[in-house]
This record gives sequence, structure tokens and C-alpha cells, in this order.
Amino acid sequence: MSSLTTTHLPGLSLLSKGKVRDIYSTSSPNHLLFVATDRISAYDVILKNGIPDKGKLLTKISCFWFDKLKDIIPNHFVTASVDEMPEEIRKYKDQLDGRAMLVRKAKVVPLEAIVRGYITGSAWSEYKKHGTVHGIPLPEGLAESSRLPEPLFTPSTKAEQGAHDENISPDTAAALIGTELYNHISRISISLYTRAAERAYSRGVILADTKFEFGLISPAEVDQTAQPSILVNGEQLILVDEVLTPDSSRYWPLASYTPGQPQPSFDKQFVRDWLVKAGFKKGFESGPPGKEGEGWEIDEEVVLGTKERYEEAVKLLMS
Repeated sequence: MSSLTTTHLPGLSLLSKGKVRDIYSTSSPNHLLFVATDRISAYDVILKNGIPDKGKLLTKISCFWFDKLKDIIPNHFVTASVDEMPEEIRKYKDQLDGRAMLVRKAKVVPLEAIVRGYITGSAWSEYKKHGTVHGIPLPEGLAESSRLPEPLFTPSTKAEQGAHDENISPDTAAALIGTELYNHISRISISLYTRAAERAYSRGVILADTKFEFGLISPAEVDQTAQPSILVNGEQLILVDEVLTPDSSRYWPLASYTPGQPQPSFDKQFVRDWLVKAGFKKGFESGPPGKEGEGWEIDEEVVLGTKERYEEAVKLLMS
């Protein structure tokens, strides 16, 4: 089963190649083309082989959530139909169909807006040592994977490509982007998480945590007039990037949820766990292909298992 790990769009200008997405300029000065490839990364390294149709699944679930959440905040999504995109894009329909979004160009806020409903991952590691998460004190006696008393906004830096994000305190985040903008983002992020978590739970899925990203654009560029207008220094705040995908979120099956231990998940934790068992080492960003460098290759059974988990998550959430 083949996967698309590299896009080839002659005549279009590639602006950015991330761990999963390729971003292209378009003939419209106000719009960008987001293409979700089938690449998958672990420990900040892009793996050698991709997950077939992963990009299409990510695009499908993002489009779904953009629509479900648009009454909370406007977003950058314009269309996922290649036939409705500029002419220079339409000729690549065979390559792009199902995995591309035309979006509004925005000035991205340099903050990862993470909301946690359960304590796991790096939050659990910090809590065990200090009783805090991102410097925020939490009640004593929480177990791994416990549900938090209320959803917690825990920001991190938005690192440049190849660098690592860093967990920061709310005060540091507010100083970084300004108190007014921080307050809007933290409030909206909690609202977005709460809406999504309720829907997920009703479908037998726990949304343990997720990451949102935001941007600022001219108010004139927002044509979704039914939505609330949040202006910061004359610019409109919108939701950007992907939203609530298995790449940006930690989804757990409700039926097997057991506090006090790690949980099986619908995200790429399955890949990370396999890499650790196989002896791959975290932290290598260059070097020869193999277990100590870029170009790590995952077994076919792991590829298929990951694909099945992504498909199951999308099916449950959109049912």
C-alpha cells in the first residue's frame, strides 16, 4: 500500500515543509494551500515510511471540527474541494484530492495552545516531581491518566522547524504574546476543548488533551459573519492549522479507560511505543539511517496498525 510522503507541484511555490504538511503560496495573496502528506514523525524525527492515507484522514477530521466549532471562533478554512481552488492548483487534483485545504493567510501567534483534561505525558512527569503542571499547582493524590478537576490551559512555545517546543507557565505565555491576546486564547481554547471532549465522550472516545493554534488577520478577510468577532489591536483572532486530529490530540478509547496507568490510544503513541521497544533512541536529529538517526523505518505491521487506529478515531468521532 503506497503513501504520499513528498508532494510534487511544479509551478507552485513551496513556502514550508513541516513534519506532515507542505504549505504552498497561491495566485491569491490572501490564501495558502495546505497539503497533508502521509509523513509521520516521532521524537521530532520524520520517519522513513509514511502511513497510507493518513493525510486524507487528517484533512477529513480537521474539516469536520472546523465546521463543528465555527460558532465559537472563526477559522482559516476556505475549501477542501480542489475544483474550487485557484486554477494553478486544480491541475494537480489527482495528487491533492482529499488531502488539501485552501486557507486564509494569517499571522500565526507564536504559542502552542494546549488544553489538558487528563494528566498524562509531560504533564504527568512534571506533576510527579513537583505537584504542578506548567508551574500550575494541582491537587495532591492524582494518578496517571486521572481526569483533572477542570480542563487546564497549559501553553508552550511554538518552536521553529527542527527545534523543540518548551512548556511554559501562563505568566510567561502572557508576557510573550501580551495579556489581552493570551486571555482570549486561553478562554477560547478551553471552550473548544470542552465542546470537542463532550462530543468525543458521547462517541466512546476520551479527548485527553489537544493542541490548538491561532492566527491574526484583517477583519475584512473574515467572511463568516455569523461568528463572534474577537479583535486584538485591530486584527481578528482566528483558529488555524489543523484541529483536533489524532496528530495534535491524545484520544483514548473510553471502554478500556483505567486511571493509574498509561492508556491505549488512537494517536501515534503506538508508533512511539514500538520504536522504544525496538531500541530506537530519542534525540538524534541527524546521522546515518538506522536506530540512531533520521530515516528510521517502522515495520509494516506498525504502519497498518497505526493506520487502523487513525481510521477508527475518525470513524467514531464523525459518526
